[in-house]
Amino acid sequence: VHLRALSKALRDPPAQLTFIKLENSIHLLVGLFTGSDAQCRLQAARCLHELSHSPHTNVAAACLPATPYLLTYLSGQSTKFTELCLYTLGNLCPDSETVKEKLLAQGVIPALASCFENQKHNLAVVEAVGFTLSQLLQTNSAAEKVIPMVLASSLPSQLLSVLTPDPEFGLGPVIECAWCLHYLICSSEDHRVLLAHGALRQCSSLLVTLGGAVTRGNKEEGVELLIWPLLRCVGNLLPSCPVEDLRSQVGDVDLLVALCELVDTYLHIQPALARETAWVLNNLTAHSSELCSAVLTFNLVQRLIPLLPFSQGINTMVLRILANIAHKKKEFCIQL
Repeated sequence: VHLRALSKALRDPPAQLTFIKLENSIHLLVGLFTGSDAQCRLQAARCLHELSHSPHTNVAAACLPATPYLLTYLSGQSTKFTELCLYTLGNLCPDSETVKEKLLAQGVIPALASCFENQKHNLAVVEAVGFTLSQLLQTNSAAEKVIPMVLASSLPSQLLSVLTPDPEFGLGPVIECAWCLHYLICSSEDHRVLLAHGALRQCSSLLVTLGGAVTRGNKEEGVELLIWPLLRCVGNLLPSCPVEDLRSQVGDVDLLVALCELVDTYLHIQPALARETAWVLNNLTAHSSELCSAVLTFNLVQRLIPLLPFSQGINTMVLRILANIAHKKKEFCIQL
């Protein structure tokens, strides 16, 4: 009863500061969190979770004695308890460089990979793993300290395995994993590991699926939150993909058509997303004569020209796409 009341009280930021200043408060809470009473453990976990939401960075540092146990419990049997531990870890990561360093030293990356593998059929836990990993990948110095560990683990292939939306569960896990892939790609220059795992192929394939769904009017709530990271993954991976492998990675015309559909769909309702989509088209045509030829062969230029009057960078991207095509071959200029 007291722990339940404490967890409610700890939603208040001043109360969080008062609590961590009390002598032995965190150690007592950790003792209950690691005790034999399952109900006490759960309520203590909720208290730690409330503390992890604190806007005060010194609260995250005060929670350090709990982190080894939070990691240990990721291999536990209760999925709800595992979720709670994951979200607590994810909330603690961005607030303190000290906490991040400690978590890395304590093996947070192998623990997340193991949790992902053991719970891969429980999409609520997968979503929570994605959240925690995305928080780590956005911290300062992630490029030097976090990303090499992630790329050397099983996490890249695990993240990619989730890129198939589950109609029963919704888009949540896929969105979290797609953002993790985006942070991995944009924070590192060497994309060989991700390309070898088929990241470009799978992100492109999912964009084709989503483009088709959106065209049919099947716009699931929040689908834009998935389209954004997928576009960025594809756009940023393209320059690293050898031209001779491009067709096998992104297909022939399906991706081009899907991107045109997405530009049309979001032009008026989310122009920033339409511009991002046009940016990927720009990168595709800059990279490959074959894809430039496909744009012409399948009359996609007719869909691009009406976009020229639009501002917010969309017309600039369309001009770049047309310039890419014209630059490749004289005969392309004639067709344009």
